[in-house]
Amino acid sequence: MKILAFESSCDETAVAVVEDGRTILSDAIASQVDIHAVYGGVVPEIASRKHVEAIAALTEKALKDANCTRQEIDAVAVTYAPGLIGAVLVGLSFAKSVAYALQVPLIPVHHIRGHIAANYLAFPELEPPFLALAISGGNTLIVDVRDYTDMEILGATRDDAAGECFDKAARVLGLSYPGGKPMDELAQRSRGGVYQLPNSKVDGAPLDMSFSGLKTAVVNLAHHAKQVGQELDAPALARDFTQAVSDTLVPRAMLAAQQTGRKVIVAAGGVAANSIIRGDLERQCARAGYRLYLPPLRLCGDNGAMIGAQGYYEYLAGHTAAMDLNAYATRDITD
Repeated sequence: MKILAFESSCDETAVAVVEDGRTILSDAIASQVDIHAVYGGVVPEIASRKHVEAIAALTEKALKDANCTRQEIDAVAVTYAPGLIGAVLVGLSFAKSVAYALQVPLIPVHHIRGHIAANYLAFPELEPPFLALAISGGNTLIVDVRDYTDMEILGATRDDAAGECFDKAARVLGLSYPGGKPMDELAQRSRGGVYQLPNSKVDGAPLDMSFSGLKTAVVNLAHHAKQVGQELDAPALARDFTQAVSDTLVPRAMLAAQQTGRKVIVAAGGVAANSIIRGDLERQCARAGYRLYLPPLRLCGDNGAMIGAQGYYEYLAGHTAAMDLNAYATRDITD
């Protein structure tokens, strides 16, 4: 089964052709990073307009790269939530028109389910059940993946997402947007242990997380240093910040695995590309005897292939939509 998949939830327009949920035939991406870097973050209106400009030509490219005709497409999958509402609407509206024109099923896909499914493309042997640590710019979740479309949230951030905090910390340190990669590179230049940063806990919810205090602490450190004329040790702060994020995420993933009895852990999302977090997950999983799946870096960020992968399993579960399908800025992964 060949699925034409669309992803436009933030600042990357992505179109892919995926076969049987496991094989990438093409994965075309038009990034807007350089455009938004000028503003230090994504400007929603600009993102939406750029999606409109790119999506038609990108679809033609995806079909050509896959050596696939329109008539060979069996279904259309699309991100319908969550994300910047204008951006999501562009991809959804275009996907609807394609599904209608080709007279094929329309498959709605939750963005975070797509991130988790990216691992199916990299690891043919991976099958549920497993525990997923989904960490991205807009979401931070610990998910019990019981089956391909049966999932339960075990823990989540109560405020900011881990990726959003990386972007804010990077901006404070004068690094470019998006902040994940430059923060990772800067952190490699120090062993850390210089700055004491908070590790928040949520009373009565040991698997839930909070990152707003960590973000505020970094901002306050930078402001204080500027006020008293001190120079920040930027590599050390990047390292200590990253370690604080990892020390929030990894122990909770281990605890969730222990509580559920899962022996397989999967990482997903853009923050899963961070080398320190990946290393901590590898060490802790090896120590506990868990099997760990880390997506290749190219599948950590937003892409269309992950939507096609999850779309296949949504289709098998009978989850298709009519032409009145709406877009949502926020949506529970279990909906």
